[in-house]
Amino acid sequence: MAVSITNTPWIEYYQPNPQAKLRLFCFPYAGGSATVFRTWNRDLPSFVEVCPIQLPGRGSRLRETPFTQISPLVQTLGNALFPYLDKPYVFFGHSLGALIGFELARYFRRNVSSSPIHLFVSGRQAPHIPDPSPRHALPEQEFLQEIKCLNGTPKEVLENTEMMQLLIPLLRADLVLDEAYVYTSEPRLECPITVFGGLEDPETNSEQLEAWREHTNTAFSIEMFPGNHFFINTAQPLLLQAIAQVL
Repeated sequence: MAVSITNTPWIEYYQPNPQAKLRLFCFPYAGGSATVFRTWNRDLPSFVEVCPIQLPGRGSRLRETPFTQISPLVQTLGNALFPYLDKPYVFFGHSLGALIGFELARYFRRNVSSSPIHLFVSGRQAPHIPDPSPRHALPEQEFLQEIKCLNGTPKEVLENTEMMQLLIPLLRADLVLDEAYVYTSEPRLECPITVFGGLEDPETNSEQLEAWREHTNTAFSIEMFPGNHFFINTAQPLLLQAIAQVL
């Protein structure tokens, strides 16, 4: 009998679906939370059980210290999610979340001989390509300007000093997690990989997205959407339609 998925703080906005044939675990971008995926279950097929991942340092886990290294995060997250692998499962991750999903897929393969049946990665260069412009250590004014340029933080948040005092340390920690990552070579994954990108995304180009092909032995595809780095929000209906077609 499966453990109730609501017992873990790692998953929020979960709506039990006993008829589901598979689980879709969703990993947010740097500074993001499970709220990004809170309505996804409404627009995906009824056989999909959406499981938005809530990382420490945000939302209901605001008082917890964010991770700044991928390996301990993946190990802790892997242990938390292990009881919920009783159904076929799929990973979706955007930007930092793409890296987490990729490394978690490799972690499960190494440790429990289990793999997602599909890996969706979005808005991030392939893991073996180093980040060309690390930002986590920028002075505060330069850091704020970089955040504004990404167009992912609402204007009302950027102009709220108290909210930004909470957000900046989280963003820096998440960017350390992403930008200090060092790729280690392992065999290619046996699951298909689908890559999503934004046509006006200054963070990634087509070559960096295409390079994900090197990480699967099976099917690979790329689909581009209108929008910048946060097309995951602005082109959400198109994105969810694409995911539904694959599933």
